[in-house]
Amino acid sequence: MKRRVVVTGLGCVSPLGNSVEETWAGIKEGRSGIDKITLFDTTDFSVKIAGEVKNFDVSQWVDKKEARKMARFCQFAAAASTQAIADAGLSKETIDANRTSIIIGCGIGGFEITEGSMKKYFDAGPSRIPPLSIPMLIGNEGAGNVSMLLGIKGPSWTLQTACASSTDALGLALDQIRSGRVDMCLAGGAEGAVTGFSIGAFSVLKTLASSYNDNPSKASRPFDKDREGFVMGEGSSMLVLEEYEHAKARGAKIYCEFAGYGGTSDAYHITSPDPSGDGGALAVKFALEDAEIKPEDLQYYNAHGTSTSVNDSSETAMLKKSLGEQAYKIKVSSTKSMTGHCLGAAGALEALICIKAMQDNIYPPTINLDNPDLEHGCDLDYVPNKAQKADDLRCVASGSLGFGGHNGVVVFKKI
Repeated sequence: MKRRVVVTGLGCVSPLGNSVEETWAGIKEGRSGIDKITLFDTTDFSVKIAGEVKNFDVSQWVDKKEARKMARFCQFAAAASTQAIADAGLSKETIDANRTSIIIGCGIGGFEITEGSMKKYFDAGPSRIPPLSIPMLIGNEGAGNVSMLLGIKGPSWTLQTACASSTDALGLALDQIRSGRVDMCLAGGAEGAVTGFSIGAFSVLKTLASSYNDNPSKASRPFDKDREGFVMGEGSSMLVLEEYEHAKARGAKIYCEFAGYGGTSDAYHITSPDPSGDGGALAVKFALEDAEIKPEDLQYYNAHGTSTSVNDSSETAMLKKSLGEQAYKIKVSSTKSMTGHCLGAAGALEALICIKAMQDNIYPPTINLDNPDLEHGCDLDYVPNKAQKADDLRCVASGSLGFGGHNGVVVFKKI
């Protein structure tokens, strides 16, 4: 029999707030966290908006001297991890360090460090490269810093599967606990890529919304026929995952069961999802089978829903293929309409939102959905513009689709 895995702690920083409570309040209100970029001068940029983390004071969670050695994404990971451990009723002193692991999904890493260090290299030569450039910019330092911060001595891993990174990190953590290698895993994602190079590079790929600079809150509009691209976001979301009997033995608060995960590859294109939705549909099928549920048991799906034409239509097709008629009976929403796309952190943030939705029996909305793109098959119930009350929300799922054709889907159930 599989060892059951439950969620016992949540933590996050996001464009909607620097805690789970603030973020979830923003989701329920249908409030956008997208605004003008403040982290760099956008004068020469066609895209001037993003979902930035606001009023972030890392000293609430990390000593200022240590924080100066961390890239922005690492600081976010440290904040969300500290919150999640505290929410689980644990501390550095009470964690079973040898039986606990860390897995953090990160798509890009310390881009602002890369940019700053490269500028000094080109402007002044190799001797002027900041000494800590490498240990600050590499993606694994999120997990490494959290390990040191919390004294966790089990495996500390980083998973990089683009926008599916943190969903896949959760799936890997699920397998790690089930296998018996650890009893607990701090898993999720972190990203801090609102930088000039990042915004510029995604802009020339024609993936970002550029016509809403004067109306930022309307820019991310998944499944709407007037969508034109995604909006960059940033932040971190971390979950404490724990073997069920271990959690019961210590009297832990249990949010829900982490019931299943499915992962596949499209084998199709370096940036575009397969329009047929076949790869994503298979990931949904595998996740439901792993959770030992049928399509009719699923009540809500938090979509990858990037607000790009190819993603939204292919993801809708994927749900129809995997769920059949149930696709028209469940609620589907994209909370990226409020947070923007947090890249490697997106999946874990959306998993957290699923868990809070189940706890409060609320279907999160897709804001800015004024005219569904019926021409391209976007005809499901996307919970337009306002959150809806659920009678008894017991089974939810979240999916992530990354550049390179990475598909990950997670399923959570009430205990």
